[in-house]
Amino acid sequence: MLDAGGGGGIVASAKMFARAASEGSFAVNETGGQALLAAIREMRDWIDGKMGDFGLLQQEPALGSSDGAQTIKPYVVNVAVDQQGFITMLTEFRASLDEAEQGINAAMASYQEMDTGIGGRFPAQA
Repeated sequence: MLDAGGGGGIVASAKMFARAASEGSFAVNETGGQALLAAIREMRDWIDGKMGDFGLLQQEPALGSSDGAQTIKPYVVNVAVDQQGFITMLTEFRASLDEAEQGINAAMASYQEMDTGIGGRFPAQA
């Protein structure tokens, strides 16, 4: 299983993907690129639409006044907002989607350059 905060987490993977795309490590045709961009935009829109709801996770839950409840309340908030918390990771993932979008655009441009370069090597047919 991947660790969300480590080198193998989804945020790190998304950043590596974006970096590889923007560095020209791979190329994507228009059809594939548009499909990837649509998925990226859909995920970004979902996150943007949910961030207000996730604000509730930053508040201590109303668990009562028992010793157990008092112990758990701050822990619940930390799970959401600490260094490896859900909201923290989701915010980083959201930023990586912007990077991925830029990378896909670069990979599509790379494909166009390769396609034009290869196509220019063949004589025009009459």
